[in-house]
Amino acid sequence: MITILLSTYNGAQFLSDQLASFEAQTDRNWCLLWRDDGSSDATREIMAGFAGRIGAERCREAPNSGIHLGAGQSFLSLLAAAKDARIIAFADQDDVWLPEKLARARLALSGQNSGPRLYTARQYLVDANLQSRRLSNLPARKPGFPACLTQNVVHGNTAVMNRAAADLICRIPGPAGTVHDWWSYIVVSACGGSITVDPKPVVLYRQHEGNLIGSPRTTVARAVGAIKRGPDIFMTMMRRHVRQLEAHGDLLAATARADLARIAAGLDGGFAPRLSAMRCPGLSRQTPLENLLFRLWFVLG
Repeated sequence: MITILLSTYNGAQFLSDQLASFEAQTDRNWCLLWRDDGSSDATREIMAGFAGRIGAERCREAPNSGIHLGAGQSFLSLLAAAKDARIIAFADQDDVWLPEKLARARLALSGQNSGPRLYTARQYLVDANLQSRRLSNLPARKPGFPACLTQNVVHGNTAVMNRAAADLICRIPGPAGTVHDWWSYIVVSACGGSITVDPKPVVLYRQHEGNLIGSPRTTVARAVGAIKRGPDIFMTMMRRHVRQLEAHGDLLAATARADLARIAAGLDGGFAPRLSAMRCPGLSRQTPLENLLFRLWFVLG
């Protein structure tokens, strides 16, 4: 059984399309655990109608539903509530899943390796009307640690994990301001788990004015957006991620623990420790332009 985790917040405009795409999955062995993050529109009524149609045993509302936590903490609280789930899939309220999404994720997570495993996939970026398909990029570099500290390459609307990965993420609480998909990527990578990137798109990622994050069209657009935001937000979040991992160092892989100590020394130290930290293999973003900007921000502190 795959447990789908859905956090809703004023999603009435597009929610029905997403729910219909769950029902259209070729892998029918799923159930839905959802929580509302304090909606004021018809979201809850839509979810009640869906539960009535597919049955309460397949569509269950989380006990803390209705309390506003913000998207990241809402999803992480759902993950904590899914204690008995063997395979867990994050789902956004405004996308549309392609029919083989769950089947491909289940296959990717199967096999002999019982360690923590996290699956992500490409997407079709579409407009609000699900038109103008554009294929998302594949990571240019192999995902893992410490690259996960510099950039998130796990798309939350495609992310699926096994029980071992979920247990680790629940044991290391996400710091304030983090997003669930990035934190999941960081924890699984730091603890020696595996990240699988499916080259086939499995989701129609709807781009609209209400997107929490959205996806810039080009690398240059991403870099320009980062420059406009400035280094403070990024470096603050990096420090929070590093501090939270340090507090749970006993769970980390030995190589990750060594790299983390070097990176933490760089964040706390002057120019020389920062240069030393930047020599950690893999501490880089996906493209040369983005990496140049990251290195400048890291050196400047």
